[in-house]
Amino acid sequence: MNNFINYFVIYFIIINLITFIFFWNDKRRSKKEAWRISEKTLMGLCLIGGSIGGLLGMRVFHHKTKHALFAWGIPMIIVLQIGLVLLLYFKGLN
Repeated sequence: MNNFINYFVIYFIIINLITFIFFWNDKRRSKKEAWRISEKTLMGLCLIGGSIGGLLGMRVFHHKTKHALFAWGIPMIIVLQIGLVLLLYFKGLN
């Protein structure tokens, strides 16, 4: 079980860094009017564990902050992910 937690933490850190970088890259591309990263990709990264990186990317780069999907969706994803982790944690204690 200890190895699982270690791998989970490593995955969590990596996916959040990747998501943060994707938000930065998309903001940079929007300023250059270049090809953009799709909203599906950005939300997908948040759904698979990068929601904190996505929220930080939104706040740091002021990117997608006026889009309701991101402004409301990412915080809701974070709440659901915290709930899932707590559920799995307490189920594992029994």
